Amino acid sequence: MTTAEMRTVALPPGEEIPALGQGTWYLGEDPARRGQEVQALRTGLDTGMTVVDTAEMYGDGAAETLVGEAIAGRRDGVFLVSKVLPRHADRRGTVAACEASLRRLGTDRLDLYLLHWRGSHPLAETLAAFAELTAAGKIRHWGVSNLDVTDMTELLSLPGGDGVAADQVLYNLTRRGIEWDLLPWCRDAGVPVMAYSPVEQGRLLEAPALHEVAEALGATPAQVALAWVLEQGAVAIPRSARPEHVLENRAAADLRLPPEVLSVLDEAFPPPDGSVPLEVL
Repeated sequence: MTTAEMRTVALPPGEEIPALGQGTWYLGEDPARRGQEVQALRTGLDTGMTVVDTAEMYGDGAAETLVGEAIAGRRDGVFLVSKVLPRHADRRGTVAACEASLRRLGTDRLDLYLLHWRGSHPLAETLAAFAELTAAGKIRHWGVSNLDVTDMTELLSLPGGDGVAADQVLYNLTRRGIEWDLLPWCRDAGVPVMAYSPVEQGRLLEAPALHEVAEALGATPAQVALAWVLEQGAVAIPRSARPEHVLENRAAADLRLPPEVLSVLDEAFPPPDGSVPLEVL
């Protein structure tokens, strides 16, 4: 069903994961769409989009339950990501939150467990929980989400902090602030960036410049937007509730953007010319 081998991104331990995965924010909240959403996730798995990102926050666990249904019988072929809420992120709370996520997902392990964003609990507490969960075999890797350079620098200064496997942040053509400092920092530190909302929850797809580029390439605006994120070396995790939309997204992994197209996109969506506070949705 695919035309080329899926691009990959290397985690710090050396494991390669698909550069294009699937997000699940807002999935699992409408019973009438459940069957379609399960099929959409399975379609992605069938075509190599085996990174599946979810969180205890999404639908108060409903997305995790949906993912559990979608991956039933094929867990070993999935790179499964979930997140702990900041209010749960002390040592005991993180362990309990992870165990609750595992129950909803119907699995005994997560491949990557992220702190969803920074809250009041010390990072050292969260790291201690991640170490405990890793030792118990309940998570394979851990990382963070929505942490900027200052937080990442502090994280790496803590015992065990250099084990961070990813930073998941908002990144797309209209949200390029991380290119000033966080993205170079992550590259130098060998920490992969995962880009959530890579098409700005669909708003980006209305941009005339993106339509012009897509038409010239014989692609869709969504495919160009996703291919651009992949060109930056990030993992993109677009959300889709429809199998046909998943297939459209999958084709983005096979799309290469030549230098002249990247220049056109830079002109239409300029990179930052100074430091920008980390943006979140």
